[in-house]
This record gives sequence, C-alpha cells and structure tokens, in this order.
Amino acid sequence: MDRAPTHDQAVELARSVVAERLAAGAQIIGPVTSAFWHDGEFGTWEEWQLLLKTTRSRYPELESHLLKHHPWQKPEIAAVPIEAGSKGCLEWIAANTAPPA
Repeated sequence: MDRAPTHDQAVELARSVVAERLAAGAQIIGPVTSAFWHDGEFGTWEEWQLLLKTTRSRYPELESHLLKHHPWQKPEIAAVPIEAGSKGCLEWIAANTAPPA
C-alpha cells in the first residue's frame, strides 16, 4: 500500500510499477483524508491510496522503485501479506510479476 498527494501522481506510480512487472495490478482509491503526525506537527491531508499486488520476492524491488519515484521524501509504504486467495488470483499475481527473462 502506498499513498500519493494527487490523482495524477498516483496514476503515474501505478502505471510505472505495473509496466515494470513489480506489481501485477494496482487500484487507486480516493481521495481519502488522512490525519497524521509528521516532523512533530499534526495535520490532515487529502491523498490517494494505491493498492499494489505483488509477491514477497518482488516486494524489495517494488519498495525501492516507490521510494525512488515518489514525490514525498518519506512515503507511507506498508506491505500486508495475502493470507489466502483464489488459486487463479494468486497465479495471476505470480505470472505477472515474474522478472523479465
């Protein structure tokens, strides 16, 4: 999961990770309003949430890509494991995140 400050930036991040097969697919949710502490200050902000589907083995490259291309210095990136899923869905994720040969 990642967040972006604008819809266009969220779309660009989603397109770039899927095009590079770091994620099999992406969904953009928002805008959402977040309340948070940052650099010692409390704030609220409207942002866009990205749900990215990848494998455990591709996660390090996905995180690196997001950190490099995200407009924020310290973006919120959190991995949530898939505990269970349909066979077809899990096969789709694995097939579409395979590194290029």
